Amino acid sequence: MERLDKVLAHQGFGTRKDVKKLLRSSVVTLNGTRVTDPGAHIDMLHDELCVDDEKLTLQQHLYLMMNKCAGVVCANKDGEHRTVFDLIFEQDEGLRGTYLGSELHTIGRLDIDTEGLLLLTTDGGLTHRLITPKTHIPKTYAVRLRDRVDESAKADYVRRFAEGLHIPREGNESEFDAEGAELAWLGTDGSCTADGDCASVVPLACDSSGKSCDCLLTIYEGKFHQVKRMFAAVGNEVVYLKRVSMGTLALDGAIPPGSFRELTALELELLFQ
Repeated sequence: MERLDKVLAHQGFGTRKDVKKLLRSSVVTLNGTRVTDPGAHIDMLHDELCVDDEKLTLQQHLYLMMNKCAGVVCANKDGEHRTVFDLIFEQDEGLRGTYLGSELHTIGRLDIDTEGLLLLTTDGGLTHRLITPKTHIPKTYAVRLRDRVDESAKADYVRRFAEGLHIPREGNESEFDAEGAELAWLGTDGSCTADGDCASVVPLACDSSGKSCDCLLTIYEGKFHQVKRMFAAVGNEVVYLKRVSMGTLALDGAIPPGSFRELTALELELLFQ
């Protein structure tokens, strides 16, 4: 629910003082009934608001899915690198500005060299729900490793990741004990060793050059450089990383790297489940 004067001001009808004059001089209707009280409340999802018989499009929050490319950072400004917001505003300048919810921001971050699923929104409540450790939202990454892992060692990797790993200190980042994670090896034929259904994300498990990845890793927290540090802890190195899903929402493989689109109603339902 939002106040009428706030909605009209955001729709471009001037300040709240201007909106009071508008309500006195023009016909503003809410669900077909004239309204003059600037403090009246509007259900942004279901109510119909008209000014002089022209229906207004009401949007409280914006929800975007981006296929992040390598080489850009998840920041509003950066003096050295281009940002994901540079890409968004170059493609749609109309998305620049303040929304009724808040400023457009990323839900979590991906490193500069990490590709894949990045969600952006003006909905702070959704952001908190998806990134707070209490909710344990799964995040799945496609990983290519520096060193080949033979068949005899793959089961050991799976066991060690499932049990949880001690992650050494990195720079100013403290050491920590990573929670158990799910590691599934990918076959050359695109098959997956996981017991669960990973068919929806296996086709996404490759980089922009089309080279296949070695495994899928699902984690339930989001520490600094966590995936890279977990593989470093078992003596290997990540040379390519791509997030392919968050919760039950998978990256839309039809979105080119560096591009984005608004989430569908069904995709939003998946995030709010």
